Amino acid sequence: MRIAPYRRTGHAGPPGRPPAAPSRVRRRARPVLAALACLPLVAACGLGPNPVTNVVSGNEAPVAAAAADLAPAPVAVPPGLDAAPFDQPREALVPAGWTLSVFARVPGARLAAWTPDGNLLVSVPDDGRVVILSPTGEQRPLLEGLTRPHGLAFSPDGGTLYVAESNRVTSHRYANGAATGARVVADGLPDADSPDLRGAYGHQLKSVAAGPDGAVYVSIGSTGNISVEDLSATPPRASILRVPPGGGPAEPFAVGVRNGTGLAVAPDGAVWSAVNGRDNVPYPYDRPYGDAPDSSFGEVINQYVTAHPAEPLAKLTPGRNLGWPYCNPDADTEPGVPGSLQDLTDVPLVADAELNPGGRELDCTTLAPMEQTFPAHSAPLGLSFTSGTLPAPYATGALAGVHGSWNADPPVAPEVAFFPYTDGTLGPQQTLVGGFQDPSGARWGRPVTAVTGSDGAVYITDDDAGAVYRLAPPS
Repeated sequence: MRIAPYRRTGHAGPPGRPPAAPSRVRRRARPVLAALACLPLVAACGLGPNPVTNVVSGNEAPVAAAAADLAPAPVAVPPGLDAAPFDQPREALVPAGWTLSVFARVPGARLAAWTPDGNLLVSVPDDGRVVILSPTGEQRPLLEGLTRPHGLAFSPDGGTLYVAESNRVTSHRYANGAATGARVVADGLPDADSPDLRGAYGHQLKSVAAGPDGAVYVSIGSTGNISVEDLSATPPRASILRVPPGGGPAEPFAVGVRNGTGLAVAPDGAVWSAVNGRDNVPYPYDRPYGDAPDSSFGEVINQYVTAHPAEPLAKLTPGRNLGWPYCNPDADTEPGVPGSLQDLTDVPLVADAELNPGGRELDCTTLAPMEQTFPAHSAPLGLSFTSGTLPAPYATGALAGVHGSWNADPPVAPEVAFFPYTDGTLGPQQTLVGGFQDPSGARWGRPVTAVTGSDGAVYITDDDAGAVYRLAPPS
């Protein structure tokens, strides 16, 4: 397969989130010549800003995700599951007539997958465990003693369970509530224990997906915010690797994927990834920002950072390059204008002013736009496709756990997002479940992932509340 290269031409735990402020805080981005020197495929060039097009004055707030018709509903808490944060009444926003209840308490619950026999698996990286929940919510360990297990996926026939640990992917025979016969599918993956990284790894948790042809995909997060050396590592970090059907070396399938924690296979067999973008993105246009007296190019401005860059939900193809760290998705309809409205569909990429001024390292116009994006700093995590068991309009689409920003001001709210799926593509984001955050920014929960069950309900993990929820449509 051909990987779209990083090239010289003539012509973005949880990720950090910079705070915003009403006043403009301006500083020049730091030089990164030393970092660029670490990448043999890159040649350093002089400065050169992005051109500005379609600039119209205005100061409207960026458009957030389109909301579904939601109504407040109390979170039902069965006896014995009422430890904090459910030691007081909680209310969520759900589609009218739907209900939300606490199904189980699993401290540190992360990603989830349904077994062929109707049990729910949940990964707990901090404990090195994968737990199995029965249809009534009873739980027990399925696998223990693992190294930060995170992603879970089943083979198309349901007989093989894949587990993404931080340093490898393993497969297990699954039958009758037991996982046996562990086998290594991909080994030597980078994590905080890798000798060359010496513990400096910000995105070591990995996700896994299984394709209809038997190929296995695994996400390899970047070591940091804009760590250029990830591109030339072996295997490349900030990438999605593919293990061919029947086994073999894991090879890059897509690159420039800063932290593709959301990883799932669509009904047509295509692989999609929900990606956490970079932080502290410098202003990329050669013009004043707002009332600045001169060009703001290359400055880190809190108001701009709060709304940029959009975070991709991208359809991966062999060799696709999502651009990180040289290109950032810019959803502004009026590029460079404070408060521009944002169109989060088919989002183009613009050159990063800090690492790729003027597109000297990578011509961002040669890269495909992002099919869909989340608002900046949403921190999307788990991704899954609905199985057709939900009622309209949620029968066919993708579900994403939006963890929410960790220090942006105002904070991006956690939610479960829904994207309708039609003819091989995803439509705009809608909120399926909200209400985890009050107007002050205080939260009682942070969804990680959502998966549909055969009972027609959606099961949602929350690592902050230590819970698994059951979202049920009207009977």
